[in-house]
Amino acid sequence: MCGICCVVALSSQHSIHDYFNEDVHCRLRRRGPDSSQQLIKSVCEPSYECLFSGHVLHLRGLMTPQPLEDVNNNIFLWNGEIFNGVHVGDSENDTEVMFRHLALCSSEADILSLFSSLRGPWSFIYYQASQHSLWFGRDYFGRRSLLWQFSNVSDSAFCLTSVSVNVESCNQCQEVPASGIFRIDLRDCATTKSLSLTLFPWKYSCTEETEEEIFVDVLDQVSKYLPNHISLVVNESKLCLRAPVIPLNRTISEASAERASTDSSNTSPVVSIETLQGYLVEEHKKKLVHQFIDVLDEAVKRRVLLLFRDEDQRTKEVQGVSHRKAHVAVLFSGGIDSMVIAALADRHVPLEEPIDLLNVAFMTKEQTKQTGTTKNSINQEMQLDLHCGQENHKDLGAKIGDHLSCFDVPDRITGRAGLKELEALNPSRTWNFVEINVTLKELKEMRRQCITHLIYPLDTVLDDSIGCAIWFASRGEGYISKQGEMKPYKSPAKVVLTGIGADEQLAGYSRHRVCFRKYGPEGLNKELEMELGRISSRNLGRDDRIIGDHGKEARFPFIDEDVVSFLNSLPISEKADLTLPRGIGEKLILRLGAKELGLKASSILPKRAVQFGSRIAKLESNNEKAYHTCSRLKLF
Repeated sequence: MCGICCVVALSSQHSIHDYFNEDVHCRLRRRGPDSSQQLIKSVCEPSYECLFSGHVLHLRGLMTPQPLEDVNNNIFLWNGEIFNGVHVGDSENDTEVMFRHLALCSSEADILSLFSSLRGPWSFIYYQASQHSLWFGRDYFGRRSLLWQFSNVSDSAFCLTSVSVNVESCNQCQEVPASGIFRIDLRDCATTKSLSLTLFPWKYSCTEETEEEIFVDVLDQVSKYLPNHISLVVNESKLCLRAPVIPLNRTISEASAERASTDSSNTSPVVSIETLQGYLVEEHKKKLVHQFIDVLDEAVKRRVLLLFRDEDQRTKEVQGVSHRKAHVAVLFSGGIDSMVIAALADRHVPLEEPIDLLNVAFMTKEQTKQTGTTKNSINQEMQLDLHCGQENHKDLGAKIGDHLSCFDVPDRITGRAGLKELEALNPSRTWNFVEINVTLKELKEMRRQCITHLIYPLDTVLDDSIGCAIWFASRGEGYISKQGEMKPYKSPAKVVLTGIGADEQLAGYSRHRVCFRKYGPEGLNKELEMELGRISSRNLGRDDRIIGDHGKEARFPFIDEDVVSFLNSLPISEKADLTLPRGIGEKLILRLGAKELGLKASSILPKRAVQFGSRIAKLESNNEKAYHTCSRLKLF
């Protein structure tokens, strides 16, 4: 994880530093606390100036400060992880490896071939001195943030940065679309005093679309993110990047089409562990489930092992805690996504190393008056916890009494139940269940100081709720229970695993059921294809900025290229069955996988979005819609 930034001035009217906001510099340093450097490149003929700013979070290989510059004056900024595709030795740093490969590229096609081969999240900025070219872009899914900001016509300056600031006086930032990679000919732009971007889009290796159709579509999409005075063109050679995943399988079997047209509400099975077991009797289904778990397991393995572990570092936060510090944390609600990730991480994280489970809760509005609705929701969670021991039921039952904590929101209840399941799965592991409690006062204060800038340029109520919840959760400051006492604890883990991507691919949201009822499996396929296509602009850039603000790296196992390709290869009927009730039908293949991993009650928990499970959505306003522009993100 790094904070990267490049400012380019094509005019000598102002100093390059005039275009580099000091607040942006501070936010970049928070992303990369281990090293910060700047480099200015001035070119006289044609006249332009570039400022490169690199801020490194050291996670693998030797510490490698950025920006990198070679003997040919090429300059490289890298914010990514190479998990596959290009070999990175155990003691090597992937920034150096990528720079070395780029230096060997003698053509545009070579550069595209290199980036097409990468597996893992990335964003980059590369100055190719011999060609006066600036290359930049994000990976296919947009798992790493990169923003662009253009000055007005007369100034002829622009900025690329991992994170910006939400300041009304500045020109509007936008996320760089994850539609391909871009090149700017700085020599040409400096001569004409106007900016033109050349696009190299992604293309499936097997597609019926012609290059012409691809370029027309992608130009229309990307142009929406650019000011009118910035031109966008396709490269003359019509070169494309090879997409790292296969296209979605849209096959609809007769059986699934027939099920979709039949009202099964009267014959739907009861939601139970035994229901899942019934599906696993079928050999074909069981084989697919095991294949899915294998590919997801490999994705988790890459993300928990490829990081620097300093054996001399010990945790000093809490007496009685394992003397080894946690390097890996999971954003943890106790729901199916986070439970499966935690169970798979347990297979690969060294046994003597704790795993931190980060569970966030926002103080309920009325601490002293617990409504019947709250009690009912907690009772429902207890009933779903079918396989907890009697003593755990008593513990949960006590919570519903007069002393119900103002932080016992639904995700806290299911999180504790999930902890019991994980402890039963591996009693030898130290599981640090970190209870992160947020008051309304702290929420308002940290949103104003920090979070609004990280969510920017997104601005909806949904962005606010999810962004705030993830920021507090990934900060990892809370309490853990040791010897019956709650003690302060701050997670030292630099890697944060998150379950995003499961719902988008496996029909986990309630809107998928609505779509399925209206348009059947064909409509659902289109919806899921759209979900994955917009995940870069809707979720991942934001989440990367939010988690990176703590000097931690977000890693997304469900959006591993191999996982996505496997799920894309399956017809929708093998992944989900929305004729079945909530808690079984959505994410069916994942639930079956959870059952095979030995998980119990969590495998049949219905989907509950973080903004509702953590109760942040109920904290400040009850009459907003998720898509509304959020007034709380505006600076006054």
